[in-house]
Amino acid sequence: MNAVLWMDSRGARYVREVTGGPVRVAGYDVRKLRRFVTVAGGLPGHSGKDPTAHILWIRHERPQVYAATRVFLEPADYLNLRLTGRACSSYDCIALHWVTDNRDLGGVRYDDTLLRISRLDRDRLPELVPSATVVGELLPTVAEEWGLRAGTPVVTASGDVPSAVVGSGAVADYAGHLYLGTSSWLSCHVPWKRTDLLRNQTTLPSALPGRYFVANEQETAGACLTFLKDTMGVRPDGLTAGAGDDEAFQALEAAAARAPAGAGGVVFTPWLNGERTPVDDRHIRAGFHNLALTTTRDELVRAVYEGTAYNSRWLLDAVERFTRRKMASLAFVGGGAQSALWAQIHADVLGRPVRQVADPRLANVRGAAFVAFVALGLVDVGDLARRVPVAAEYEPDPGNRARYDDLYAVFRGFYKRTRTLYAHLNRA
Repeated sequence: MNAVLWMDSRGARYVREVTGGPVRVAGYDVRKLRRFVTVAGGLPGHSGKDPTAHILWIRHERPQVYAATRVFLEPADYLNLRLTGRACSSYDCIALHWVTDNRDLGGVRYDDTLLRISRLDRDRLPELVPSATVVGELLPTVAEEWGLRAGTPVVTASGDVPSAVVGSGAVADYAGHLYLGTSSWLSCHVPWKRTDLLRNQTTLPSALPGRYFVANEQETAGACLTFLKDTMGVRPDGLTAGAGDDEAFQALEAAAARAPAGAGGVVFTPWLNGERTPVDDRHIRAGFHNLALTTTRDELVRAVYEGTAYNSRWLLDAVERFTRRKMASLAFVGGGAQSALWAQIHADVLGRPVRQVADPRLANVRGAAFVAFVALGLVDVGDLARRVPVAAEYEPDPGNRARYDDLYAVFRGFYKRTRTLYAHLNRA
């Protein structure tokens, strides 16, 4: 492989060809649902962001590239190929292709029926290896270039979600964490395999061996604040021209802190790229609601902070229904978790204590290191939680509960009342 292709969502129509049919549930052909759900735990989403869509797009739109490709690898697995010369993927890293039998975590394998339905060629997919294992040794040329010892062990790679699940420190079963970055998710480890297709969440192999974690994703979270700053050009008072990103985000946080809880009744729906969980709806879009001539910039900024929290609560409701138990608290990680204000708003909106993990932006890197420690036998999984310090804890403010409960209900109502309009506007 001489090139890495970064794909957008244009593969969506090919996935719809694979999953579509005359009898449909939640947009899928029911005749194909059972095998996907029972064996893999889920199936490609209609957004076209899953690897299957990327591969099918290349196959249809770039047939010469497809014919010349020996193996399709996730970016993390491609890096391991360059480091070791071995083209393989771990049980957790391959999962979102939705063509593996994940019922036995001791022996995940490709499923011939799912490969046939998905129209993927087995001979162009990598060898599978268990999560948290050594895949090879560092090639001498790489070792020399990087100044490392030849023969240094290289362990299984991991994607952003599985690595953050581990790096959050919430590694015990049902110990929850909330990731707030460009996108967001809310997850925990569980001791069983289950799928909630209607709310687009499932359990997948963890980066820790022999474990499942709850897999879901919300499309845009921190990206909404970036959109407010860059595309909408909202500049809080006191922000100087030419300010860098750090200064701009500090000014946005100060602006949000000046506005009252509830943002003066302004509600922001953060669906800039549609949504995946708890609804798989590529048509819905973001918006500010209940604007008035008296609405201030501070209230607009605060509404974005609160709108992502309402979305997180929508996801929390779905996760707790899925796991059939209430989460006592949540570890808070990701770039957005650097914000003390966002942590407090989430605690207030979710009605749960929020533990802001130290260096929350590095949760993925920490998780990758923990996976390496486990693979090399340097640490027990049960010891990982105490290795993740907590910077601060935020308790829900009872004074904001009624206000946020009311606005959350309004937030949910906006989706119910506008989804058909968005489907009309964005059906192409």
